[in-house]
Amino acid sequence: MATTDHAILDARAIRKSFGSLEVLRGVDLNVAEQELVFIIGPSGSGKSTLLRCFNRLEQPTSGTIVVDGIDILAPGVDINAMRRRIGMVFQSFNLYPHLNALGNVTLALRKVLGKPRDEADEIAMAALARVGLAEKAKSYPNELSGGQQQRVAIARALALEPKVMLFDEPTSALDPELVGSVLKVMRDMRESGMTMVVVSHEMQFARTAADRVVFLDKGEIVEAGAPERIFGSPAQTRTREFVTRIEHR
Repeated sequence: MATTDHAILDARAIRKSFGSLEVLRGVDLNVAEQELVFIIGPSGSGKSTLLRCFNRLEQPTSGTIVVDGIDILAPGVDINAMRRRIGMVFQSFNLYPHLNALGNVTLALRKVLGKPRDEADEIAMAALARVGLAEKAKSYPNELSGGQQQRVAIARALALEPKVMLFDEPTSALDPELVGSVLKVMRDMRESGMTMVVVSHEMQFARTAADRVVFLDKGEIVEAGAPERIFGSPAQTRTREFVTRIEHR
């Protein structure tokens, strides 16, 4: 398991309100290099909002977020440059339908990083190979299964060589039989040392792959620890009730 000596992501006192609704209430979370942190909690607990604060898709109402040594909330920070260090995979795949898999992966490499086409293609093919889809490089999104589309989306994020990857319910839009292929890619990424923060309902994956599980409820971290403790003997009543409920679905 990774240690927290070298936090690649350090969020402190994160608050987020939408009007009078306070969604995050002073969340502290740090993530070490090569650590896989899994965030669980009931719907509406603030999990996705927290994840979106980490790359400023949501602007926190207050708090600090330091990624790879840079305060991403500081005035004048180049947030687009920072987002290249913070890969994100969403519930929806967000692929361009008029581009094939290779085109979807190379787009940011060429338009954002200014890579020449040959170099972008080489990087993209390596990323597609990493998610097991090199042979689908010329296929368009409508020719791919949901699981394959999500893996292309992961390849697109990986091609930019991020320091940390955020996953927001990456399998919830998939048919059950396609979930495994995406989780396998995520497991392979973990084995290769990628730092990952995952919001998901895939509890078996959390049990077997996570270094740390964080239980979020009503905008606060109730409890955090190793998966065997959070799932096996949680200290807090709210955690125990949630774990019991999801395991009896």
